Amino acid sequence: MSRKLPKSFYLRDVLKVAPALLGKKLVIAGETGIRKYIITETEAYQGAFDLACHASKGKTARTEVMFREGGILYVYLIYGMYWMMNIVTSVENDPQAVLIRGLDKVKGPGRLTRQLELDRSFNGESLVDSSRIWLEEGTEPSKILTSPRIGIDYAGEPWVSKHWRFYLPDEELF
Repeated sequence: MSRKLPKSFYLRDVLKVAPALLGKKLVIAGETGIRKYIITETEAYQGAFDLACHASKGKTARTEVMFREGGILYVYLIYGMYWMMNIVTSVENDPQAVLIRGLDKVKGPGRLTRQLELDRSFNGESLVDSSRIWLEEGTEPSKILTSPRIGIDYAGEPWVSKHWRFYLPDEELF
């Protein structure tokens, strides 16, 4: 029997959750059985004032899920071809999310959603109640590296320089 992360894990500030996700197991249950992956890279997006965050443009049909209580997925399409998987954090009406950028078996947010066979049908899915995707405890990393987020030049300073990308060094991959 799996031990899903509790709702309380997600109801914290994104800058606490994003690094805490490293080393956790992402579990997908599908037609081919249960697959488990280790989260190795994340990026934090801290709400309406963070100009790199989708919520900075306000609540829209696309971003509405970010304004819900944490513990659910925010999945959206970019460039008409890549699904991005984000985990909503914090409390209702405080739109924060963590972009999952890498797993132990695949690097890159577009590649990993293809590997997971994840699409828009996962948008709003509860990581606490779902029977097809959830997170479990994993191995606690001994070292976490940080850097500026990737691909957000449009946001300008200070947002492009914030070290809100968290990742495991190669030797730390489990």
